Amino acid sequence: MRVITDMMAFGADKVPQWNTISISGYHIREAVSTAVQELAFTLGDGFAYVEAGIAAGMDVDSFAPRLSHFFNSHLDFFEEVAKFRAARRIWARRMKNKYGAKDPRSWLLRFHTQTAGCSLTEQQPENNIVRTALQALAAVMGGTQSLHTNSMDETLALPSEKAVKIALRTQQLIAHESGVPYITDPLGGSWYVEWLTNTMEDEAEKYFSKIDELGGMIRGIEDGFFQREIGRAAYEYQQALEKEERIVVGVNKHVEEAEDLKIPLLYIDESAGEEQAERLSALRARRADPAPLLGSIRAACENGENLMPHLIEAAKGDATLGEIVNAMKDVFGEYREAAEF
Repeated sequence: MRVITDMMAFGADKVPQWNTISISGYHIREAVSTAVQELAFTLGDGFAYVEAGIAAGMDVDSFAPRLSHFFNSHLDFFEEVAKFRAARRIWARRMKNKYGAKDPRSWLLRFHTQTAGCSLTEQQPENNIVRTALQALAAVMGGTQSLHTNSMDETLALPSEKAVKIALRTQQLIAHESGVPYITDPLGGSWYVEWLTNTMEDEAEKYFSKIDELGGMIRGIEDGFFQREIGRAAYEYQQALEKEERIVVGVNKHVEEAEDLKIPLLYIDESAGEEQAERLSALRARRADPAPLLGSIRAACENGENLMPHLIEAAKGDATLGEIVNAMKDVFGEYREAAEF
């Protein structure tokens, strides 16, 4: 929320010079939410950003074209395609009808997609290549403008060069050989996809109504509503796995007892950490004392001022990220989840 409000200090006419503000729902799904929860909670965040910008006195069309979203793509192929289609429809309708956006660019839902890390398995890790390919294809057919494909070995270690190349080639095969990117909304008109898109829209609207009853997104976060909803979905998902109502190949079906991975894993030499520590020490030795800059951050936090100019000056003065965060922690403390399960 603070990001859009802080833009006011620089003037609305400067907004196009800013990088895109990304509203992420990826980690909502990585916490094993449902597709509908990811859809509703991510767009709910986006609408809260829009409302914050309008409340700060900005014209919606001055910043809305700079907003983008970050979604997850999971394994239920048609559900994922329908989720992306529903997201675009909901965003366009609300931006035009509720928030009064007149610029067609403000109606467009720009989004990046990453395949689902939580769907990858340590067992039979080469199966993850197929999982990622299906998820990437669903994202492209759902209209994503940007894509990240996970590597097959990410449940075991940071990706190896071979695993990264396979993930890259997965994207390139879809881009250059499948023909899918050349068609806008290729599954539009399918009775099933249209029905599923409508259903997901309806379910998302129910969540929007519930969020309004709670008093908005921020109040929902403070009350632990979203955490409880996601936690319940994750529990139900795990129960379905244990009862074999949901099948994960290599985990609860088609299991091989004595697996030989034969996958080269990436190991990070400890010298990398030592080198970074040396660079940090050298930075601290040559820079000016950051205490005044950090003090201005604390004062801004206490006074409710716009933090952005103080953060920029601290970064220019070589204050580290940890020092800047600790300065804010001194005033705000650390966030703790309110949810109880």
